[in-house]
Amino acid sequence: MTDTRPGQRALRTFAAGPSTGLRRVDARMRIIAAAAFAVAVVSLTSVSSLLAALAAGFGLAAWARLPAAETARRVVAVDGFIVLTLVMLPFTTPGEPLFSLWGFPASREGLHHAVLIALKANAVILALLALVGTVPETVLGHALARLKVPEKLVQLFLMTVRYIDVLHQEATRLRTAMKARGFRPRTDLHTLRSLGWLVGMLLVRSLERSERVLAAMKCRGFTGRFPLLDDLRATPADWVFLAGAVAACASLVTADRLA
Repeated sequence: MTDTRPGQRALRTFAAGPSTGLRRVDARMRIIAAAAFAVAVVSLTSVSSLLAALAAGFGLAAWARLPAAETARRVVAVDGFIVLTLVMLPFTTPGEPLFSLWGFPASREGLHHAVLIALKANAVILALLALVGTVPETVLGHALARLKVPEKLVQLFLMTVRYIDVLHQEATRLRTAMKARGFRPRTDLHTLRSLGWLVGMLLVRSLERSERVLAAMKCRGFTGRFPLLDDLRATPADWVFLAGAVAACASLVTADRLA
């Protein structure tokens, strides 16, 4: 039976696509390529180089056949975290005044930095969604383990992916119970106190559930290690992809240094 829970569908939005194009590349190669691309993009300093990196991000998204609406929603969500920084940079960075707003001068250098940050963030997030976001969660965990990522971090990642939906369902049940008792959120002390109790009860129930899960795992012979049952094998095409990705990143950095 197909799992149609909302939390699980959100996690598998990109990974559920057809296994064609970029999705056929070995997960380990994609992780390495994504890391190399992120490091290269962060080191770029010219707008022209970053526009080329952004175009590469769009190209990867198209190659991976990412759903346009969901991709745009996630990119906008990331931009929302940095929008305040982008807005404030022109007014907080000293330099040549470009314009003024309510008596506060905005510098050309600050605007330039804001544009660089926006281009870097969008290029990196598009590449990550295309290269890493299309890898199923369990395969991603196994690929990280094969890349010698610390075992505890891999276990934490796999358990988080598995139980984030469980915590979401628990929070939904608690909010439903609050509404059944007449709770309506307002801007007052009672609402803040009720939300505090909600968070506290969610933490308590999460701890209780984690203890039950640990006991169940021990009953099934868990000794602190997850056996890796995958069969990840890189083909010559995967190595060609990785070599091409590294060469493209090196080209971006070289062109930026020469600009």
